[in-house]
Amino acid sequence: MVSLTKNTKRSNTFWFILYASSAAFSTYFCMYAFRKPFAVASYEQAQFVAGIDFKSALIIAQVLGYALSKFVGIKVVSEMTANYRSVAILTLVMAAQCSLMAFAVAPGNWKLVALFFNGLPLGIIWGLVFSYLEGRRTTEVLGAILSISFIVSSGVVKTVGKYLMLDLQVSEYWMPAATGAIFTIPLFISVYFLSRIPPPTHQDKEERHKREPMTSEDRIQLVRKYSIGLGCMVVSYILLTAMRDFSDNFAAEIWIELGYGDRPAIFSSVALYTSLTVLLLLSSIMWIKNNFRAFMVNHLMVIGGFLLLGVSSLFYQSGGISGSSWMIALTIGIYLAYVPFNCLIFDRMLSMINDKANAGFLIYIADAMGYAGTVGILLYRNFFEIKLSWLNFLLESAYFTALLGSVLMVCSAWFFRQRFYKEHSKTLIKSSA
Repeated sequence: MVSLTKNTKRSNTFWFILYASSAAFSTYFCMYAFRKPFAVASYEQAQFVAGIDFKSALIIAQVLGYALSKFVGIKVVSEMTANYRSVAILTLVMAAQCSLMAFAVAPGNWKLVALFFNGLPLGIIWGLVFSYLEGRRTTEVLGAILSISFIVSSGVVKTVGKYLMLDLQVSEYWMPAATGAIFTIPLFISVYFLSRIPPPTHQDKEERHKREPMTSEDRIQLVRKYSIGLGCMVVSYILLTAMRDFSDNFAAEIWIELGYGDRPAIFSSVALYTSLTVLLLLSSIMWIKNNFRAFMVNHLMVIGGFLLLGVSSLFYQSGGISGSSWMIALTIGIYLAYVPFNCLIFDRMLSMINDKANAGFLIYIADAMGYAGTVGILLYRNFFEIKLSWLNFLLESAYFTALLGSVLMVCSAWFFRQRFYKEHSKTLIKSSA
């Protein structure tokens, strides 16, 4: 282990990428064990809440807490210094575990309150973990690998939760806390290794700009300066977050409608295809040295993801592809567009400009709005489109998201291209190495 941690001091080496990505991946993977397992249960015996089924009410309650956490994270993540991150991660996740235990014993609708407080601390974890990886020449590959964690982990922790209920006879209310308990020790080990990742090197800072904690004045100035482009990206991300959370939370119901309800391995298959495709495409951007070009390529990746949503849905409805092929293509499209907002596109943006900033701030602006959109779409689905099936709702959402998202990202690319050539063309356009 000593030799491995020594190797990490050379931030452009294979060993650094292996070490840092593994520590970040495993940390966020473990966090999902405290967030997602409850969704594998049906809670069919529970009473409806305000006219909606109990599971939907639980999902809305947790997402409300998670969304509020993102708004809190705009300040907390952007201001937090490196020496507090690891303690903050462990404290927040253990608070979420306490809420899962409260969920198991709370009576009736008080379980909704417990899940709200479960989501409240977990929304800050992503920004704290990514703070260890941003501002490096290898951030693309590190961020892509980290992002694979939330593609893979959701299915894995749900599998663990299902196993606890079916094979060990754990009740659906105790199952989430039991799943979290299984992943507690791995979480502590992962955070320990995460905390030992060395800071960016001088060469990293030269190529990707130094990342610093931000004051409220810094945040206001940055948003005002790039408000139009950021606004287009944030609205695009709202659409993607709603699509991603909807397709993930109700994946079981959608697969049943498609006729694959008796094939549990389908979840793992989709995760595998999606993970490999997204990892290969997004990590390849690391080789683009020119930050403006890489920023524009990120825009193209997002637009490509949006278009895949619409085209694959059109092919499915016309009978050109099967339901499983459509879901694989749809999921790849969602994550191909979604992942850049979680790490890559904002990291390259900050590498391109000279403002005092960090990626966590921009990520959390997008995340806060994105999860607010998720709450909105869940409420809309339950209160205004009750007769529309999960499958048809997903199809209609895919077309709407593909069209509006593509237009918004084209507008964002146009804004930054115009702004870049007006203010930064002489200082920031460099020939690729």
